[in-house]
Amino acid sequence: MGGVMLLLLLCLSAGAMMVRAEDPYLFFTWNVTYGTISPLGIPQQGILINGQFPGPNINSTTNNNIVINVFNNLDEPFLLTWNGIQQRKNSWQDGTLGTSCPIPPGQNYTYHFQVKDQIGSYIYYPITAMHRAAGGFGGLRVNSRLLIPVPYADPEDDYTVLIGDWYSKSHTTLHKFLDSGRALGRPDGVLINGKSSKSKGKEEPLFTMKPGKTYKYRICNVGLKNSLNFRIQGHPMKLVEMEGSHTIQNSYDSLDVHVGQCFAVLVTADKEPKDYYMVASTRYTKTVLTTTAVISYTNGKGPASPVLPEAPVGWAWTLNQFRSFRWNLTASAARPNPQGSYHYGQINITRTIKLVNSASREGGKLRYAINGISHTNPATPLKLAEYYGVADKIFKYDTMSDDAPATASDKITVEPNVANITYRTFVEIIFENHEKSIQSWHLDGYSFFAVAVEPGRWTPEKRKSYNLLDAVSRHTIQVFPKSWAAIMLTFDNAGMWNLRSELAERRYLGQELYISVLSPERSLRDEYNIPDDALLCGIVKDLAKPPPYTI
Repeated sequence: MGGVMLLLLLCLSAGAMMVRAEDPYLFFTWNVTYGTISPLGIPQQGILINGQFPGPNINSTTNNNIVINVFNNLDEPFLLTWNGIQQRKNSWQDGTLGTSCPIPPGQNYTYHFQVKDQIGSYIYYPITAMHRAAGGFGGLRVNSRLLIPVPYADPEDDYTVLIGDWYSKSHTTLHKFLDSGRALGRPDGVLINGKSSKSKGKEEPLFTMKPGKTYKYRICNVGLKNSLNFRIQGHPMKLVEMEGSHTIQNSYDSLDVHVGQCFAVLVTADKEPKDYYMVASTRYTKTVLTTTAVISYTNGKGPASPVLPEAPVGWAWTLNQFRSFRWNLTASAARPNPQGSYHYGQINITRTIKLVNSASREGGKLRYAINGISHTNPATPLKLAEYYGVADKIFKYDTMSDDAPATASDKITVEPNVANITYRTFVEIIFENHEKSIQSWHLDGYSFFAVAVEPGRWTPEKRKSYNLLDAVSRHTIQVFPKSWAAIMLTFDNAGMWNLRSELAERRYLGQELYISVLSPERSLRDEYNIPDDALLCGIVKDLAKPPPYTI
């Protein structure tokens, strides 16, 4: 009897330890409303979160559980996506129209996800309609746990810098443009943290720095279509992290930040004590749009110089900058093991998928496509249809070829675009851009190795130019005009995941696809069950819930 009691006490003690050891929770309540904003000096309708534009900055730490109760007080459905957060085994919380029903007006939904084994700089934004053109976006940082050292001294402070192009036209007008078959056209300005040089009122310092101290700036492009160059007057920037990976610490006078991308840099306040401008300007545009924001030394005694540092010219400069980005193989990541212990260059490729983006006019209306298919979102989210066993009534798998036709064609098919990729296979994806404009691609649920970006057309021989040692593990990659990019990754995160253009009009008009990664075990070890409070819509709304996965 004593032995049984001792065993029971040991079990209870272990259970208590497990409860105490559970990763911390961060709780948020967000009210999404309309409000009047004037970022370009012209009043317009914005989308606010808790009255803020941009939205609140989420400050978390590796393995935190984040719980966000979002109340939609708009007059139309609304949905947020968490750009770069990997959502391990949990595509239910990804916040895309292929995985979730949008939150109806007047209702709420609670997102619950864990930033498992991640660090770094990320963003969130609305994925519905053209809501991103009105706000609803913000920064999401994941700090390293104290027991995991970072490869630089703790900065004096940590600042989030959200840059992006902006339209003075309302999001509803822009939405109507796209629905009628028109392009968005040129933006009207550029914002830094929701403000521009055209904003009304005195230009107060956005950030302050103490002399001699070093600060971290997390710079993210939350815009709709334009790549931006970012620089700080008189201050070099030491790159230390991008999209969740520590990097080799090169210094840059300026950085090209493409749509959806985030960089973290260190800046030391070692110049003459006065004000300095942060500068963001559009790249690859006939008319260059520029805005500024002030950084002030705490003991500063003078205004910023009106002479702004010039941006680079041409995309070849950015290509060379991309080639300089390297993964820091000696730094620990979110787990206590070296980042470089994953030797991706030694893994055999099991499948190669080449994706070619194109623009066309289907029925006289502008559409964008991938390998001839322009994605459209059905009323029933793809993941829900798959989970409820009615996928055959909503979409077909693998209607898109793994290799685009050799000859470009204007003919496209408008339908759901869903690729079926075998669980835990190592896949190479080639993005080939035949157009004259730059592209930016993002993959939800994963980080991938960005092994090459080069001009011309891709052929198997191009693999000789891949960086198979220390390519940065990230989630967004640009493709220059008439160029290609290659990424490699293991599809080990079960779920339905969105691969999309980060350029808002292209995504909205079809330049995206979904990747279904199904675990043959149908086990909780590989994928979570649908949340009890999941919103249901389409043909699954009144269906009985399938039996849950078990261990």
